[in-house]
Amino acid sequence: MHQHRVSLSAPRRLADYLPTVYPLLTSGMVYRFAKEKKIRCNGVHCKGTQRVADGDLLALYLPDELLGAAEGPLFLRARDQFSVVYEDDQLLVADKPAGLPVLAEGDLPDTLINRALRYLFQKGEYHPDSGFAPCLCHRLDTGTSGLVMIAKTALCRDALLEAIEQHRLKKTYLCVTFGWPNPPQGTLRGYLLKDARRGVVRVTERPQPGARQIVTGYRTLAKSGRLALLEVDLVTGRTHQIRAHLASIGCPLVGDSKYGNQAANRELRAKYQLLCASRLQLPRFDAAELQSLSGKCFSAPKPWFYAQILDHTLK
Repeated sequence: MHQHRVSLSAPRRLADYLPTVYPLLTSGMVYRFAKEKKIRCNGVHCKGTQRVADGDLLALYLPDELLGAAEGPLFLRARDQFSVVYEDDQLLVADKPAGLPVLAEGDLPDTLINRALRYLFQKGEYHPDSGFAPCLCHRLDTGTSGLVMIAKTALCRDALLEAIEQHRLKKTYLCVTFGWPNPPQGTLRGYLLKDARRGVVRVTERPQPGARQIVTGYRTLAKSGRLALLEVDLVTGRTHQIRAHLASIGCPLVGDSKYGNQAANRELRAKYQLLCASRLQLPRFDAAELQSLSGKCFSAPKPWFYAQILDHTLK
């Protein structure tokens, strides 16, 4: 018998909760074991549909091999939710939801990379002892949604990192700004200076020591009240570039807690910045193993805010 103390911010069905703690368990197995009276909650036999809450004590009369994964690699404790846009032997492209960090320091299990590792582990394509570990080729802010590339081989990783460094990878974003850019289409140029202590960046018009040049192209797709839906080309990829660059011209992203209009964010109930990495265009590659990826373009599903600007639900 194994005991487990539930840790949850909100009640959840037993069959949904246990697989997040013990990844080798499935929801179906939990229903079956509960029906066989092998699971108790606070001393009482329970069903898989029962909601468990923070502090509940579970008694699990289950095989040890199904419970041992909780003490295993951290990625096995990531949530079993992973949206794949593209996958082959070299590359995995995921659609990251807003609010999920791509990577985290310390022992936070639920990150995009850990979900990817769990996904590949369950497919039998990855094991911690297998040598190369699939890795992120670039990052998105936690509040930004959209496409993230994860290399499955060292060859793919090195090729993509080189393409990013040489600005040969085309990244296109969709976002909503509070205020309309004037002109409605253009290219912004400036210099970005990091403030590492405060975790923010500042955009200046002229070069300064430590500042790096930034170029951001944009095109207004639609307007709704005070808001504008933009398509943005990230020519250079610096920290918080789109957020800070658009804020510097008086058009901050809706939902942006660092550079945005906080009163408008509260009024519009925007929890995260309305920014989505919507399209990735790969360059040509020389390696024979990467020819199937040469020039390939990936697109994410349209973010929820796209339709709401077009039909003026959000304004």
